[in-house]
Amino acid sequence: MNEVLTQIGQIGIVPVVVIEDAADAVPLCKALSDGGLPIAEITFRTAAAEEAIRRATAELPDMLIGAGTVLTTDQAQRAIDAGARFIVSPGFNPAVVEFCAEKGVPITPGCSNPTDVEMALSCGLEVVKFFPAEAFGGLKTLKAISAPYGMMKFVPTGGIDASNLNEYLAFNKVLACGGSWMVKADLIKAGDFAAITQLTREAVSTMLGFDLAHVGINTPDAGASLDLAKCLGSILSMPSAGPGGCGHIAIKTNSLPRAIAYMERSGAAVDMSTAKGPEGGPPVSVYLKDSFGGFAIHLLSK
Repeated sequence: MNEVLTQIGQIGIVPVVVIEDAADAVPLCKALSDGGLPIAEITFRTAAAEEAIRRATAELPDMLIGAGTVLTTDQAQRAIDAGARFIVSPGFNPAVVEFCAEKGVPITPGCSNPTDVEMALSCGLEVVKFFPAEAFGGLKTLKAISAPYGMMKFVPTGGIDASNLNEYLAFNKVLACGGSWMVKADLIKAGDFAAITQLTREAVSTMLGFDLAHVGINTPDAGASLDLAKCLGSILSMPSAGPGGCGHIAIKTNSLPRAIAYMERSGAAVDMSTAKGPEGGPPVSVYLKDSFGGFAIHLLSK
């Protein structure tokens, strides 16, 4: 899969942003990044979109900035010239899709029925936008539409928020979800970027769903450690064996691949040599490289 699309899948949520004043672009994107989402789809619904993309990509080169609501090849060219790394359109426009393909820029056109999906496949696309998701029947419709197309991934957008985010992300044909609930227009207009950061953190927390699974406690003597594990296991079901001078803390997550990407973006190194999972499938457990207070951190899929 295209590198940009892979990154979008790892991040999991694509904030769909409407910017009226280009001066808001940098603080808004920084607020998203500080909240754990280093990505923004800046829509061409306003005259400020092109300049907003240009400022955001210049000031925040590590952010993954794309252009949304792209309706024409002219808009696509302007977005690309401004630094957009991906293009999103509300519907399937063959001219725009072909133009982006020629430019080597990934595009996810809006698709809401099998005909749209087959047109996308004929153009060599791997990912499309399911839009408007909730208005067109939500996850039930998406599952029905996607059933014949095992090779296609979807980015549902429209009517998605914290209440239904994980239902969509749990479906294995969903690459990521687009949404605007953390970038509300009134917050942008008021310049309340701290609130946007908080809403973004809450969205990321909802998506990853970190829960304490168990705590493993080690002792200097292996035999004593085993005895302790058996004792605790009889009342608390706490396994003990594992890395760490003192033991390990096991944390469950809704998506181990997204959790790994999140940890790495946050500066925590993941020891992929410890990853375990079914042969040929994604890992279901892994340790971080560094210990915290003598405890190793063990990530597990729910």
